[in-house]
Amino acid sequence: MTEIIDLSQEIFSGMPVFNGLPNVKIDIHATHEEWEGIENPLTKTPAVLKMELGEHTGTHVDALNHMGKQYVGQSIDKMPLSMFYTEGFCLDFTHKGLSELITSEEIAISLKNSGLTIKKGDTVLLCTNHFKNFYGTEDWKNGPGITAEAARWLGEKEISAFGVETMSPGVPKISNREVHQICGELGFTHYENMINLDQLINRGRFRFIGLPLKIKGGTGSPVRAVAVFEGGD
Repeated sequence: MTEIIDLSQEIFSGMPVFNGLPNVKIDIHATHEEWEGIENPLTKTPAVLKMELGEHTGTHVDALNHMGKQYVGQSIDKMPLSMFYTEGFCLDFTHKGLSELITSEEIAISLKNSGLTIKKGDTVLLCTNHFKNFYGTEDWKNGPGITAEAARWLGEKEISAFGVETMSPGVPKISNREVHQICGELGFTHYENMINLDQLINRGRFRFIGLPLKIKGGTGSPVRAVAVFEGGD
């Protein structure tokens, strides 16, 4: 039996977003009562919602053109779909605290302890339980992240992407800017704001799917990321 684990946050009005990004607004654009010509209805049943949000809302993937101006033209609609449909696995970094860094040496140790190796084209997910522990709190913005050196180490292994539960792949004002730049330089990307990664620890490899919307010129896109485990009959 196939098991599908949802790795994506809900999108709702007023949800937490990275500092400076557009706030999320969702309103009723049209109701069934309007369409049916009911005057002064006692209820309003949504038929169409109007959404206002940035590309980097909730669980999302960054396009290469987000990583620096030199990558103009490498927008989300131009990136190959094979980058978002890969093999994947999840490593345990639940011992990491607020704003702590994850190094390549620590990733290598976690790989060894898990009996895993990185293959070309993989998606590597890093579980810190930051979503479970801090989402909606003052410390949500203070999550752990990888070092610039770890980003280069991962990129040189030719992964498609890595994914984190936090709002940024690196620690803001310490490694986050450099992590983005290295992703652009080496041609790989990352997912942010993931959930349920704790359900993937010590389960080996799975099919990872995180398809973006086909936004013309887009610098990123929300995704419905999932991990798929194919079981027996």
